[in-house]
Amino acid sequence: MRKKLMSVAVLVAACQYVMAQESLPLYPANQIPFAKENTEQPKITVFVPEKKKSNVAVIVCSGGAYGGRANDVEGIPACRKLNEAGITAFLLDYRVPNASRMSEKEIVPLTDVQAAIIYVRSHAKQYSIKPDKVGIMGFSAGGHLVTTVATHFHQTRLDNPGNFSLRPDFVVAVYPVVSFADSLTHLDSRRNLIGPDITPERVREYSNELQVADDTPPTFIVSAIDDDVVKVENSLYLEAALRQHHVPVKMFLYAKGGHGFGVNNKTAAAQWTEPCINWILSDKWKSDF
Repeated sequence: MRKKLMSVAVLVAACQYVMAQESLPLYPANQIPFAKENTEQPKITVFVPEKKKSNVAVIVCSGGAYGGRANDVEGIPACRKLNEAGITAFLLDYRVPNASRMSEKEIVPLTDVQAAIIYVRSHAKQYSIKPDKVGIMGFSAGGHLVTTVATHFHQTRLDNPGNFSLRPDFVVAVYPVVSFADSLTHLDSRRNLIGPDITPERVREYSNELQVADDTPPTFIVSAIDDDVVKVENSLYLEAALRQHHVPVKMFLYAKGGHGFGVNNKTAAAQWTEPCINWILSDKWKSDF
């Protein structure tokens, strides 16, 4: 009898958690920017914490080399980890670049994140969050995407009648692709975003360590020295650029862990998520800027 009651309790808790998630289309069906006839509709899934302890929101972007989205191993666990800390999370299924389904494919993921920022800020009251406490978190190619958002927020192709700021208040970049330079980049990510016509001008434009400015948002960077997929130098160059511009930056560096460990580096006793969440909740990123 006791086991049955426990099973029912677990089932009820699971149902409540699912009900706390809501998936929404990012755009009206006939207003998807750069869409061709067979485009996909990007969506945003809201993860509401069971016990809300913060008025901060985080938009989460999984990796996948700009060819897919690794939500099961990155985005969803990250949203749940944020929820455990009482933080509202928004998982973004941004469109991956595909010239057959969209025009100007290299700016489509950026545009989708900017639309998500507008959505979250314009619905801040609904979710009991502060519009000036909206951060973004990205993994691998999603890390490239969020650092692109952080360094390209002055430019957009979106209508923004509410004049909402497109600058994230803070950034979390986890084993990120940052540079598109030959010696540093993850070739599949670069090819999928700006290929096949990879010009020096495009390489520079999307090498985000070269695009850091004084108003780039405070950033928390996570990487492993032994990453053999995305070189750790991507993170180190980004950190150096942020420091040169006096932008607050925190680095959590593992000796081991490789690539794609998500929220749990099984080679390490200490996980990056705890100091990162403490950094987010402390508001130090805001007061330092």
